[in-house]
Order: sequence, then C-alpha cells, then structure tokens
Amino acid sequence: MVFRAILPVSFLFFSIFGLFLSIWIVVTASTFTFYPLSVGAPELSPGLLLGNGAIALLALFIWQSQQKRLILVSLIITLVSLLLSVLPLWQLPATHQRFAAEMERSLGVQPEAIQLPNGRFPKGVLGKASLTFYESQPFSWQTFFTGIPLPPVRYDADIQFAAADGTSLKLDLYRPAQVGQHPTVVMIHGGAWQHGSSRDNASISRYLAGQGYTVVAITYRLAPRYRFPAQIDDVRSALEFIRQNAANYEIDLNRMAIMGRSAGAQLAMLAAYPTNTPIKTPNHPPFRAVVNYYGPVDLAKGYYDPPNPDPIDSKKTLNAFLGGTPNQFPVLYQAASPINFVRPNLPPTLLIYGGRDHIVEAKYGHFLSEQLQISGNIATFLEIPWAEHAFDTLPSGISNQLALYYTERFLAWTMKD
Repeated sequence: MVFRAILPVSFLFFSIFGLFLSIWIVVTASTFTFYPLSVGAPELSPGLLLGNGAIALLALFIWQSQQKRLILVSLIITLVSLLLSVLPLWQLPATHQRFAAEMERSLGVQPEAIQLPNGRFPKGVLGKASLTFYESQPFSWQTFFTGIPLPPVRYDADIQFAAADGTSLKLDLYRPAQVGQHPTVVMIHGGAWQHGSSRDNASISRYLAGQGYTVVAITYRLAPRYRFPAQIDDVRSALEFIRQNAANYEIDLNRMAIMGRSAGAQLAMLAAYPTNTPIKTPNHPPFRAVVNYYGPVDLAKGYYDPPNPDPIDSKKTLNAFLGGTPNQFPVLYQAASPINFVRPNLPPTLLIYGGRDHIVEAKYGHFLSEQLQISGNIATFLEIPWAEHAFDTLPSGISNQLALYYTERFLAWTMKD
C-alpha cells in the first residue's frame, strides 16, 4: 500500500525533473552559472526524449492507481517535455538537407560523394567500403550512446613551441598510427581568450588523427593578464615552429588547415587571412582551409550590439581582451576583427554557428560568409537551428555529430592531392 501511494508522487517528481531539463532546449540562461544547461539540453535531447517517453509509458501502465489525478498531471507534464525534447531530432532532416545543398553550392560537389582520407567513401558510394564514422548519416544513435569512435593514434603532449614573457607555450601533437607525411590541422581552443588549453576538445583532435590527419593543438597567453595582440602573436609563433619542425612531426606543409572554436576561431581567421596591420606576420605556411566554429567576427559590433540575454557579459569580456572600449582602442578592435581582412584569394572557409547562440550570434558568421563570397572566395555557412554556443562540448551530441559530418568532408575536399 505504501509503495502504491508513493509511486504516483515519484512519477510526478520525475516528470517535473524531465520538464526542467527539457525546457532549456528552448530557454537561454541569463547568467553563465546556468548557461551549461542551455548548451547541454539540446545536445542531450535524444536521451531526454527516451527518458521522457519511458516516464510517460510507465505512467500509463500504472493508470489504475488510486491517485489518477497525480498520474494525469504527470502525463501532461511529460507530454510537454516530449514535445520539447523531440524538437532537435524533428529539425535534423531538414537541417541536413539544407547543409548538403549549401555545401554543394559552395564546393560544387555533393558531400556524400567527397572522398574521405585513405580512399574511404560513404557507404554505397562508388562501391567502396563503409565509413568508420557515421556512414552516410549525420546522426547515429549508437554514437550518441557510445561516443565518437577514437581509433589508436600517436600522441605527444606538452611540446614547447615558444616562451613569451616567461610563459612557456606548449602544443599537443596527434598523429595517425601509420608513420608518414600527413595533411595537417592546426587546432586553436576557445574560452573567451581567458580560459582553455591545448587539451580542450581532445576527442575531436584524436578523432581527426584517426582519419589520417596530423593535428597540432596549440595554446596562447590568456587575457586579462595578456591582452591582444599577444594571442595572435603566440599563434603565429606556433605556426613558425610548425614550419621549422614539419619534417620531424610528419606535417605536410602543402596541405594544412586551421580550425578554431569561439575565440580560437577568431584567432584562426586572423592567422589565415593576410592583414595590413603593424602586427608582425611571420613567414608561416599558407592554409588550404579555415574551419570556424562560432567565432567572433566584428568585435566592435559585438561590443555595441551584445546578445540578449548576455550570459558572459560581452562588454566585460572584450574589455579584458582588448583593454577597453572600441572608442578607446579603435585600432585594436579593427585589428582583432576578421571581417576587416576579407579580400580575394583567401582559403576556403567553413563557418558553423548555432542558431540560438547567445555568446556569438549566428548573424555575424552569416555576414562574414556573404562578404567572403562577394570577394570571390569559397565560403560554406551552416547554422544549426537548435544549437547554442560551444555545442561541441559534448562530442557525441546531436549538433557535434552533424557539424563533424560536414567538417570532415570539407577538410577532405580542401586538402585533397
């Protein structure tokens, strides 16, 4: 009797908890404390869908309980949670179709037909063997539960590439198991220029190394102790180190891409796009491709037009990075904004943004993509409608699976022999 009395109350508790988690799929936290919920809920939505579905089925199973009113309330709450948690999966097919069309427009080839490293094609294309990743699909339930595949690779940590102002700057090196010269991806972490390290998103670096790339994950001096241009100076020091040690680290200097997330994407674009500024530019190798995950594009506009809500306090973040406001330091803001260096003959650029990003809004990435195309460059802009900033924090989440599906094809196309 006690169990039968407690059971409906338990279902009510779990249904409310499920709604609490699911509602962050459509609600953005106004403070950074709760922002991880806004980031994580859409990425975990397939799991939330199964969990909410299980609660609903069990509630129906015990419908004959004496406390039908509590069960009915639980069911209503759970149905709302189900509708919320199904949204990303419901949007996925149309988003995938739109992304495929955008990549075909920009690259002139269907993404499913792009030859991946080591001669691999998606399953069913040209009769080749199937992929070890998502085969021909951008989302896999198995990957969601077991994680992205991480084949054995060679890993070397903490290789010092520079010492600036007494700060030892180090990189991590991920190489395919097979010895030889490999196309290379330089990886730059994010963290609002104030946090992070070369080991951020290590699973993605390891995954790409398993796909046949040498991945060089670098770091840089952090704000507010070190302000711009210290960060881009450090990136360029890393690139010079890579150039000088390419043979030792099996790096093909003729097939290099640079990839960054958030602040790291801003630095990646500054490194790849030639600049006419007093900032020193070493003789680093040219890039075949730039991969920009939700990177800041125009820092002055970002200062004066912050998102709403603004969970990281954009003005405070930019003040820490650049030392003041755009009115105080207009030259620095201009030099730190990739949009100012758009011109012809830039490397092909892949831009992936979250449609619900409240740190770097997707409109800035879209504008940069338009300007790149107007200047005659190849630009592929992909906006994930349900995703927030830093969606790839969960490597097997729905957004990162989709983003990685197109990223690996973009890299394969741009770095082909």
